[in-house]
Amino acid sequence: MNSPILIACAHGTSNAQGAAEVNALRDAIAALRPGLDVREAYVDVQQPDLVDVVAGLPGDPAASAVVVPLLLSVGYHVKVDIAKAVKSRPGTVAAAPLGPDPRLAALLDQRLREAGVTDNDAIVLAAAGSSNPNAAVSVEELADQLRALRSNRIVPAYGASAKPSVPDAVAMLREEAAGGAGAGESAGGASVGGRVVVASYLLAPGFFHDQLAKAGADLVTEPLLPSPVLAEIALERYDAALAAHALTS
Repeated sequence: MNSPILIACAHGTSNAQGAAEVNALRDAIAALRPGLDVREAYVDVQQPDLVDVVAGLPGDPAASAVVVPLLLSVGYHVKVDIAKAVKSRPGTVAAAPLGPDPRLAALLDQRLREAGVTDNDAIVLAAAGSSNPNAAVSVEELADQLRALRSNRIVPAYGASAKPSVPDAVAMLREEAAGGAGAGESAGGASVGGRVVVASYLLAPGFFHDQLAKAGADLVTEPLLPSPVLAEIALERYDAALAAHALTS
């Protein structure tokens, strides 16, 4: 019996480098599981649209599929777009998004070290943002995982639809470094006074990463891709979704 199809569903981007890196991630998923049918889909910007991909699945009921969100948190696209597409076809299930995950925190820590971030720098953990409150919970969990690896002051912030915004978080940390309101106990005991660094909690270059350069920080790290960790997590999400579905079937 063939394994269920894995639909690797990304947000979509008009950035050529970002699109290439997501394509490479999809290829890496397929390379880790030879023989697995890995298909491309998006919820915005690019084609093929997830709804069309699900609608075009083989008619054989045995040809089930798992939609794996190549997204970093539970938000609107997971709770609405992907959930709606999955509901439209029996035998199709949705996996959890890639984050939060301690391995992503370790990858963020790696990006910070690659950028030369020191313990004296304050960090804005910059996520894309969502109107769904569960997304902020996911980002806060990731922030705690990153705090377990670093002693820096770490403040989650968002590119859109949630607060604080990345520019507001950068401004707040600059005020703390200057000894203004919000400094002291709220800094969590970490030393402030160094640079303000934006840690890009984003998969790949694109619109949101471009906006981070305008937030007023001293430094912006590279996104998470490329990294083999993302493909490994995606396959784990696929396997977990199949196991959960088997238990409820």
